[in-house]
Amino acid sequence: MANDTITAPKRGRAAAAATDAPPAPQDPREVVAPLLAPRHQRTVGHLHALAASPPQVVLAEGGTAPERMALALYWAALLNCEAPGDGLDDARPCLACPSCLRMAGGGHRDLVVLDGNKPSAEEGSFSIENVRALRGLLGEPPREGRRRVVVLVDAHTRVEAANGLLKSLEEPRPTTCFVLLAPQRERLLPTLVSRSFVLTLAWPTDAAPPPPAVRDWLDALVEFIQTGGGWMERTSRKGDLDAPLAVAVVLHCQRALADVLAGRAADPLGRLLAERMDLARLRRCDEALAAAQEALSLSPSPVNPALVMDWLATRMFLGVR
Repeated sequence: MANDTITAPKRGRAAAAATDAPPAPQDPREVVAPLLAPRHQRTVGHLHALAASPPQVVLAEGGTAPERMALALYWAALLNCEAPGDGLDDARPCLACPSCLRMAGGGHRDLVVLDGNKPSAEEGSFSIENVRALRGLLGEPPREGRRRVVVLVDAHTRVEAANGLLKSLEEPRPTTCFVLLAPQRERLLPTLVSRSFVLTLAWPTDAAPPPPAVRDWLDALVEFIQTGGGWMERTSRKGDLDAPLAVAVVLHCQRALADVLAGRAADPLGRLLAERMDLARLRRCDEALAAAQEALSLSPSPVNPALVMDWLATRMFLGVR
């Protein structure tokens, strides 16, 4: 946890607390090196584009744990770099100014890291107690930078703490940014995902192809997005689309969108989204997918899965026009 936060932890412990590793080296380039690999170039470009008007919550999925942590620290450095220019410049973060050095070393007073893999009683853990204590800090302005950055590592491992975090997200302070790190967005509470701008690092391994039933619905969705026909006739057939199948279709749509954001759109749906949607439209598509996932995941479900999928397909149809 960062210096002077919550329980007066020691200086320079934030990054180490997040990884359970020795303190981070002081060379920022070494700290963020996992993110700067060529396969993540597109994601780095998205970070620079977002820096002009930072979303309150960024969700980083995909990649490896060190790559996700490197993204969080790069984002924190980018938002607080003291070099001249703005977030759109390649010169920022400079990775040499005092702010960048402290972000990399974990000693910046506006960097807070909570780790869902740590025992609740341990310093730097993502626990309900630390989330409650964090709320008081979030009511204050940043102490030495432009923005406070709160990094939550593997937030999916602590459901109670994640629920407690929602209160802070409902009453945002413009100078506070959250970064949620998780292997896949599906592991997080849908309410957290719906509040986040999702960035997907290139996956370490290729995802398994969808089963035939899901592939059939994905092909139908691509046809509907392109032509506007065929979809409603399929969903109107009673018993053809139950909730588990609808959830599986949504998850594969999210994976296709993740591949687009990672610059790897091999799936037919992904290629269509990449060709027809800019970053703003992709963000709206991501929000629609998260809303559909949340509606379908309610138990017992008060919604008709076919109606949810009709709503989602219509949003995607309009999104490419």
